Amino acid sequence: MMSDFSLVEYDYHLPSHLIAQYPLGDRSSSRLMVLDRNTGKVSHRTFRDLLDYIDPGDCLVLNDSKVFPARLNCIKSTKGKVEFFLLHFPRENGNGVAFAKALYRSSKPVRQGQKIRCKGPLEIEVLEVSSAGQVDIKLLYQGELLLVLESCGDIPLPPYIRRSPVASDVEQYQTIYAREIGSVAAPTAGFHFTEEQLLLAREKNINIAWITLHVGYGTFAPVRTSDIRKHRIHHEWISVTENAVEKIISTRKTGGRVIAVGTTTARALEAIVNITGEIRAFQGLCDLYILPGHRFHVIDCLITNFHLPKSSLLILVSAFAGRGRILSAYKKAINAGYRFFSYGDAMLIM
Repeated sequence: MMSDFSLVEYDYHLPSHLIAQYPLGDRSSSRLMVLDRNTGKVSHRTFRDLLDYIDPGDCLVLNDSKVFPARLNCIKSTKGKVEFFLLHFPRENGNGVAFAKALYRSSKPVRQGQKIRCKGPLEIEVLEVSSAGQVDIKLLYQGELLLVLESCGDIPLPPYIRRSPVASDVEQYQTIYAREIGSVAAPTAGFHFTEEQLLLAREKNINIAWITLHVGYGTFAPVRTSDIRKHRIHHEWISVTENAVEKIISTRKTGGRVIAVGTTTARALEAIVNITGEIRAFQGLCDLYILPGHRFHVIDCLITNFHLPKSSLLILVSAFAGRGRILSAYKKAINAGYRFFSYGDAMLIM
C-alpha cells in the first residue's frame, strides 16, 4: 500500500506519437477500452458501443461546463508581444470593466499600471504582479464580454497539444452539451458523446443528470512531491442541482448504477459527500484530492480519457480501479496504439 503513495509509481513511458494532436472527425469513433476493476479484464471496443454496457435505470452524470477563450495575445506599446492566460472567467463590474487573475508570458516583465492592447475592442491594465508569472488584471472592453473574448482570444489548448489553435478547435474542444461558461480546460471524457448517442440513451431509459465543474488551469499541474499525499490540489467551482441529486438518489434506490462521465464529474460528486456528509444539492468551491484509499460514495463506473504520467488525474483513476490495474491497462493501450490525452481515446471502468 505504501507504494501507492510514491509518485514514481505513477510514471509510465508514452511514445510521443500517441499524444493526439487533433480530434477524430466523428466523435463516437474513438476507441473505448473497457476495464473491469474487479478482475482487471480489458476489452477493446469503440465509443459508439458504450450503451452496450449501460443498462436501463442506470444514470449518466455529465459535466456541462463550457470552455471560454482564455488565451489572449496582446501587444505592448513597445511592440513587444505578451500572452495572458486567464485563470477564470473575468468578474464583470459593469460599464465595460472586468477583473481577472492570469498567467502571462513576455520577453520582458510587465509592470504594475501598464496598459496593453489586445486585438479588437479590448485593453488590459496590469493591477498587480505577483510571483510565478501571475498577475491581477483589469479588462477594459466594448460590448458583451464573452463576444469580446471570442473575437480577441484563443481556445486554451493544453500544453501537450503542440500546435496553434485552428478554427475547428472552437467547436471540437467542447462537449456537444457544453453550456455553462467557466472552464479553461475541457472535461474531455465528454468529447466522445454525440447528440444521437444521448438520444439513444434516453430511449433506452437511461437517466441523464447534469452537474457543473469549471475546470481550472491546475488540472495541468503535475504532482511534484515524491509522497503524493503532500500534494495540494487546486480549487474549482462546482454546482450540483436538486434535479441532479434526485436522479442520482432515484437511480440508487432502484438498483441502478451511477456512471460519472469524466474525473471532473467524479470529483464533484465525491466532494459533496466529503463536504456535507451526503449527496445533496451544493454550489461552491471544491478541492477534493482523491488518493488511493478513498472510499467512493457516489459513483459506480467511470468514463474517462487516458491521463498524463504523475498527474492527479492518473492518481484519481488509480484510486478508483487500483494502480496496478490502471497501469497494466495503460500498457495494453500503448501496445494497441490508443490515442492519449484530451483529443485521444476513452476508457470505461466498470
